[in-house]
Amino acid sequence: MLPGAVIGWDMAAALALGHALGVPPLAMAELLPVIEAVMVAKLNEQMASGGLEGRDV
Repeated sequence: MLPGAVIGWDMAAALALGHALGVPPLAMAELLPVIEAVMVAKLNEQMASGGLEGRDV
């Protein structure tokens, strides 16, 4: 565990959300890993710079 860092998404929850929204499974399989990598990097950058002070991420 890395204190104060985001290491990934709950993919089961992300897939369930995509399914509920009617997103085709093939599209989710292609897009979710790319989206997750960018979002994790950006969240960690913001936390490192103090941009998410006081927010529960």
